[in-house]
Amino acid sequence: MSTTSPAARVATLREQINEHNRRYHQLDAPTISDAEYDGLMRELETLEREHPALQSLDSPTRRVGAPVSGDFPEVVHSIPMLSLSNAFEDDTVGDFVRRIQTDLEIEQPEFSVEPKIDGLALSLRYEAGVLIRAATRGDGTKGEDVTHSVRTIGAIPLRLKGEGWPEVLEVRGEVYMPKAGFKAYNRRALERGEKPLINPRNGAAGSVRQQDPKIAAARPLAFFAYGLGEISGAPFSDRHSETLAQLGRWGLPISPEAGKAVGLQGCLDYYRKLGADRGSLPYEIDGAVYKLDRYDQQGAMGFISRAPRWALAHKYPAEEAITRLLAVELQVGRTGAVTPVARLDPVFVGGVTVSNATLHNFDEVARKDLRVGDSVIVRRAGDVIPEVVAPIPELRPEDAQPPSIPTECPVCGSELIRAEGEAVIRCSGGLICSAQRKEALRHYASRKAMDIEGLGDKLVEQLVDRGLVHQIDDLYRLSQDDFEGLERMGERSAQKLLEQIEHSKQTSLERLLFALGIREVGESTAKALARHYGSLPPLLAASEEQLTEVADVGPVVASRIRHFFNDERNQQVVQSLIDAGLHWPEHAPAQAPEGPLVGQTMVLTGTLSMPRDRAKALLESLGAKVSGSVSKKTSAVIAGAEAGSKLTKAEALGVPVMDEEGLLALLAEHGVRP
Repeated sequence: MSTTSPAARVATLREQINEHNRRYHQLDAPTISDAEYDGLMRELETLEREHPALQSLDSPTRRVGAPVSGDFPEVVHSIPMLSLSNAFEDDTVGDFVRRIQTDLEIEQPEFSVEPKIDGLALSLRYEAGVLIRAATRGDGTKGEDVTHSVRTIGAIPLRLKGEGWPEVLEVRGEVYMPKAGFKAYNRRALERGEKPLINPRNGAAGSVRQQDPKIAAARPLAFFAYGLGEISGAPFSDRHSETLAQLGRWGLPISPEAGKAVGLQGCLDYYRKLGADRGSLPYEIDGAVYKLDRYDQQGAMGFISRAPRWALAHKYPAEEAITRLLAVELQVGRTGAVTPVARLDPVFVGGVTVSNATLHNFDEVARKDLRVGDSVIVRRAGDVIPEVVAPIPELRPEDAQPPSIPTECPVCGSELIRAEGEAVIRCSGGLICSAQRKEALRHYASRKAMDIEGLGDKLVEQLVDRGLVHQIDDLYRLSQDDFEGLERMGERSAQKLLEQIEHSKQTSLERLLFALGIREVGESTAKALARHYGSLPPLLAASEEQLTEVADVGPVVASRIRHFFNDERNQQVVQSLIDAGLHWPEHAPAQAPEGPLVGQTMVLTGTLSMPRDRAKALLESLGAKVSGSVSKKTSAVIAGAEAGSKLTKAEALGVPVMDEEGLLALLAEHGVRP
């Protein structure tokens, strides 16, 4: 059972959502489905509503999309491109309509209704009827200039038809990839031996956000207009439905499923009718959108932080099916994360046969009360990632058993560990677990670790796949013949690589500690450990409590280090490296810090006017330890502008917080000038 505090969970959710926003909006490479993302956002919104003290202006619930990537010229939207609030149940739609009825004192509000297209939001700016710029939504305030790609989309007119357009007309809509075009494109890609597109949405976004406009031109892209941004130079309609009709007359495509509805029942009827036709529509949709039709009523309702109060997206549930949970097996990832995987009685859902589904983590298994033998609802969420939604208790057999939480890695037998407040279970055998072998070798050879030039990903793959390297120390037993037997390796290149491996034997203690891949021991922590102990033996003998005396080492990191070196197999690998000839200069242990702040642990977060490294050095000159994480033992958190999860955690733990003015006063008190 998870004991994660609300503050810690909020911090985790914000971090996860920001990363997923970055992958979705900047990289066009989402790693979770829309349904999973919506679930994370709903959980965060609920926690912030239930715990007002945890609300923050930089929360993803206050944002739209994600910052622009920097790969394209930046466009500042004259009128922000907001997102829509989501509804997943009819009751939420009822609340939305009743709020409008109450605030506007009307009985039957009129709505413009349309499908929610699963594509990429765009802003098209026309001046004197000519398209001069196209931009993505970005973070709602700033987007990316993608005019070069958008000009290749045949559905978007470069010059408007007819006459009477405003001098400036900003049209907003969605670029999408029709189902038929998506399937045809992927079929041709497979025939050419190319990588197919993941889904229509990804295909549309990835096509537009390319430097080469030929990519967009070669893909079957389409567009639907759904609204307006900036307008100047001519009067316009006072209703949204009439605006769409006018845009259509000017040559801009409008969804043929767009229409009007009156009151709550009219909206729900439209939603159900559209849902019934969903499978036969030529494009992907993930919901219906309701907008107050009259612009004066929209203005009266106004906005909340990231969405209009006069519009709502009513989302459809992902496609679901029922099957049986046959077993829960473990999958060890390349970084040691152990994920429970559902083995299912094969079932056809979302257009494919599904026999496996991720269960994410054992907290999720317990929360859903899943048991082996259960009949379960399986959802192919977002048509990408199959997931087990819930069991059906009424169909549960008497002998159904919950899966036990494992204690040993199924691959190498190492102890599985789970950090406090984390849901993920990890294998502790980083150096000896075959599932992590390639990642351990890549990290060991990387530039900031042992810096073995020439030992790249493809060579690592071959060395491991051919059984030449089982552990990192095996590198130092390889011969020229071993390398010459690999693809694209001749005599000269093999000789150069052997020279690089030999050269890596002359290293430093901090490089070795970083190269070992001890979890949470990065470059700065490795450097602090090497500086503090001077040589390996005293570090190996240090207790967890003694390790926390090292700058940048807190209780969690100390536990990771101690656990790593307590494993006899890890000790054997380190000794084998030394026996192979690894050596480094040693020095006397660093002197204990002195100063008025000895014994105090400070954490810096946010943006300060002085460089972060400078603030850290000044605090350390007074004897303070500057840590990268907040715990109950933290003496104070110094929060600059735009402080994030560390500040939230400090407030939740009751740790004192000071701003930069307080830091400057503290330094001045002890005679230190910044």
